[in-house]
Amino acid sequence: MPNTRYRRGKVYAADMAVYSRQMSADNSQEISRLKRNLIRALREDVTAKQRQVLLLYYAEGLNMREIGERLGVDKSTVSRTIKRGERRLQRCLRYGAEAYLRNMDES
Repeated sequence: MPNTRYRRGKVYAADMAVYSRQMSADNSQEISRLKRNLIRALREDVTAKQRQVLLLYYAEGLNMREIGERLGVDKSTVSRTIKRGERRLQRCLRYGAEAYLRNMDES
């Protein structure tokens, strides 16, 4: 295969797509575990307000202004709530996932 490092356009993109498919393994089980962990973290590790705002933002696709109008708060409050919820979820998934996955494998 010729050196495609400096190629541009469709040819390079096609080469990268083929390479990505060849190098990727089936990670459906890992994705499934991550989804289960995320759902559990949403239920157990974020506050009710954070859960509500995160679901409106990500699941329903509302923007921060729309969420603020719906909840009667300023959009900056919505932004802070989303960021705090995301940080809490990241911590949970990063530090709590190992123990949770171990428990899932044992059951």
